Amino acid sequence: MDASMNANAGIGGSGGNGILVPQTNDTAGTTGVDDPKQDLNQVINSIQKTLGLIHQLYLTVSSFNAGSQLPLLQRLNALVMELDNMAKLSDKCNIQVPMEVFNLIDDGKNPDEFTRDVINSCIAKNQITKGKTDTFKSLRKHLLDELEQAFPDEVESYREIRAASAAEMKRLAQAQSTLPNGDVKVKPEF
Repeated sequence: MDASMNANAGIGGSGGNGILVPQTNDTAGTTGVDDPKQDLNQVINSIQKTLGLIHQLYLTVSSFNAGSQLPLLQRLNALVMELDNMAKLSDKCNIQVPMEVFNLIDDGKNPDEFTRDVINSCIAKNQITKGKTDTFKSLRKHLLDELEQAFPDEVESYREIRAASAAEMKRLAQAQSTLPNGDVKVKPEF
């Protein structure tokens, strides 16, 4: 066996007699609490471990001879066990990945391009929406000015009604200062 196979032969957990001893994952099940971040870290660790096992398997296959059959079988078993472990760990993770990201990866492009494109699209839509909002504010102001010249008494009563309504809405908003997720919204008093 060459040095690289000797250094990595223990990965599969050989019992010394060709029998594979099941390998335990260091990070799996350390706490009884289901923490999504910890679950994701476990999957990431499993992916990294799988990539290492695939590399070791590649080295074993590329320099295969009759004496390296046992290490090859051990590494294949270790890879199968780690893939099974990864599948079990991934069941705990609920991550939605857009198909566009997979398409970019299949095309050999960086998935960060998807994020950049989404952010640029949001910025462009935000600018369009802001422009529309500003236009409607300008129209409202212009209409109120024109109405005030034609009907000054009615516009004054309209403004009083609007002010009373705005004050009531502000009072209701402060009374119901909880967010949809149950947290309390705290406004700094200046």
